[in-house]
Amino acid sequence: MNLDYLIVFYVTANNKSFSQTAKDLHLSQSSVSLQIKQLEEKWDCQLFERTTKKISLTPAGEILYNKVKKLIALMNETQNEIEELKGTVHGDLKVGASLTIGEHFLPFLLADFSHLYPKVKLHLKVYNSGQIVEKLLNHEINLGFIESMLSYPALKQVPFAKDELIIIASPQNKFIKTTDITIKELLEVPFIIREKGSGTRQVMEDTLRRCHVDASKLNVIMELEHTEAIKSCVEAGLGISIISKSAVKKELKLQTLMQLNIEGITLHRDFYMIYHEEALKHTSRKLIEFIHNK
Repeated sequence: MNLDYLIVFYVTANNKSFSQTAKDLHLSQSSVSLQIKQLEEKWDCQLFERTTKKISLTPAGEILYNKVKKLIALMNETQNEIEELKGTVHGDLKVGASLTIGEHFLPFLLADFSHLYPKVKLHLKVYNSGQIVEKLLNHEINLGFIESMLSYPALKQVPFAKDELIIIASPQNKFIKTTDITIKELLEVPFIIREKGSGTRQVMEDTLRRCHVDASKLNVIMELEHTEAIKSCVEAGLGISIISKSAVKKELKLQTLMQLNIEGITLHRDFYMIYHEEALKHTSRKLIEFIHNK
């Protein structure tokens, strides 16, 4: 049996889409369909229910999916044991991180890890939290770093660092008269916000909700995906925003941005590592150990 075909099947089952699987695995859609068809012919049964809008696993497909999931975990476990036997740490390590972590936390950690394990080839890409979960489920990355806890029981989530979110404004912002503002002013001032799916946005909305503030009533004038773009817009006086304090250390020191305070509201959060525990590579385990020991 061709192992590649089983991996195509597994990714397709996770994606519930032939076209998305083709994109993820850099194959043509016809090639994905053909490999699934050949698996179905081998067992003389249908693996997917196909409709015009989506696909889903048949009972036979569910059986194969669970077996392939165990097979992938076993392959990773075997690789880990062989690597440990050789006493070396090397190979590719694909890491996905949310924007704030990928830009302001991980580079320093990964640089230290790389000095300790120079034979590990690190690949770091920035995604939002939802994309990181998708990449983990499809085995496109080995380890994820996200800004807030997510509801995915199949994935282990472990806190590894703490962060503070702050409200920022330009010292020249015409709407802001003092660094201490009220909730009423927060809801009135033009606001620049992260995109939906961002961990920063989720923490902000959750914290405001706990303080009985409806985030949907913010005067949002712009949604942006990148921290640097948000900082530039705030510096230009277009509005205020909520952002990781670690991302604006330089601007606060240079006083191109200032921190605003609301009595009774503080925005703290944990950063999390997220991964398939049963599918961890040897290199992933070493990075997790390294971060826990920092």
